[in-house]
Amino acid sequence: MRRKIIAGNWKMNNDLKETQNLITKLASGLSGEAINCDVIVCPPFTSLSEAYSLIKDTKIKLGAQNMHFESSGAYTGEISAEMLKSVGCEYVILGHSERRSIFGETDQTINKKLKKALDSGLKPIFCVGELLEERESGIMEKVIQRQIIEGLNDISVAEMGKIIIAYEPVWAIGTGKTASPEQAQEVHQFIRNLIKGKYDESVAANVIIQYGGSVKPDNAKDLLSRKDIDGALVGGACLKADSFIGIITAV
Repeated sequence: MRRKIIAGNWKMNNDLKETQNLITKLASGLSGEAINCDVIVCPPFTSLSEAYSLIKDTKIKLGAQNMHFESSGAYTGEISAEMLKSVGCEYVILGHSERRSIFGETDQTINKKLKKALDSGLKPIFCVGELLEERESGIMEKVIQRQIIEGLNDISVAEMGKIIIAYEPVWAIGTGKTASPEQAQEVHQFIRNLIKGKYDESVAANVIIQYGGSVKPDNAKDLLSRKDIDGALVGGACLKADSFIGIITAV
C-alpha cells in the first residue's frame, strides 16, 4: 500500500523568525498526533538550515523548492543539490508551474534537474499540470503526457521508486479554486496509466502521486480518499500551523 505524503511549499514566504515560529508550532501540534503519512516542509533557501535544526528530532522532513542541475560553477543566484543535502534536505520540488511559467523552465531543463537530484541522493517532487486554457481547449492530456514523458526521459525503473509526482492544475494554484475530487482522481489515474505505459504495472502501482491546488483542511479528506491520490502538495494552507495540521490529520 502506498504511503501518503503531505508536503508544504512555502514559496517566497517567511523570514528566519517566521520560520522558527511556524516550525515550532507545527512540531508541537504534531507531537501528540498519530501521523499516518510522511510530512515535508519546503521553506525558502534562507530558512533551510534553521528549519532543519528545529525538525531533526521530529516527524517532519525537509525539502527545498528548487535547485540547479550543476554541482557548482558560475551560476549566480543558484543552489546545488550538494548544498541542499549539506543543510539536511531529503526532498526537492522540481518543475513547479511557477518555475515553468515565470522563469521559463522547459521539460528538458526539469529532466536535467531530476537526474541531478537522483544522482545526488535527493528525492524529487516532480510537478506537472495544465493551464486553464489547456483544459478548456481539450489538450489537457496531451500537455500532461508531454510533461511526464519528456520530464522522465532516461529515468530508470529503480529511480522511479524515488520520485514523487505532484499533479497541480495551474488554474487551481492560489486561486481558491480546487479540482473536484472526481476531476483530480481522473487525472491521477491518467498519470498512473502513463507511467504504466512508459515502465510497467508494478512501477505505476507504486509511484506516489500527490494533488496540489488550493488544498485545505475542509477539502483534504475527500481528495485524499480517492484511489489514486497519494497525498498533497500544499501551498497557502501550509503557512499556518493549524491549517497544515488539519490537512495532515485528514489522512
